[in-house]
Amino acid sequence: MKDTTILSDCELVLEYQSGNRAALSGLVKKWHIPFCKLAYWYVKDADVAKDIVQESWVIIFKKLDTLKNPKQFKSWSISIVNRKAIDWIRANKRESNKLNTFYNEKDKSNTIDESEEQKTKLISILKIEMDVLPTNQKMIIKLFYTENYSLQQISEALKISVGTAKSRLFHAREKLKKSLKHKYHEE
Repeated sequence: MKDTTILSDCELVLEYQSGNRAALSGLVKKWHIPFCKLAYWYVKDADVAKDIVQESWVIIFKKLDTLKNPKQFKSWSISIVNRKAIDWIRANKRESNKLNTFYNEKDKSNTIDESEEQKTKLISILKIEMDVLPTNQKMIIKLFYTENYSLQQISEALKISVGTAKSRLFHAREKLKKSLKHKYHEE
């Protein structure tokens, strides 16, 4: 067995599919933390995010033998984590007030100059407004801006057309622009 830390995802998947069960540890080492961060972005609860990722790994382990294109492991596995996180959100239907409370608190320090206060306020409003977006638009924004996915990669990960990904990104941007303009100029 080669050193799993230097093998690509594709090589690790091929190793696993050819019977080397130890190749799974290489995939887990490489992807567990990014999966946890992704799930956390959706649910805003570290424990729940870890549970979602555990459930996702179970599915990945069970279906890895059936993955036809090992080069697609990244987008395939991310789509599983995305789906599990969305399923959790739908099943629980509860809003997280922690983020809103945190970002709505006034900064008690008088040492921050006005431009920094405005920047902090705008970022707070943006994060709050992103949480209000529909889940499918929130996913697109996250993958496009924070994970630097292309529209093609997003379409593969979410199993939607490139046109649908582009449309969701456009509508999410428009909602955020409108909401930010209203909030930022209102206060």
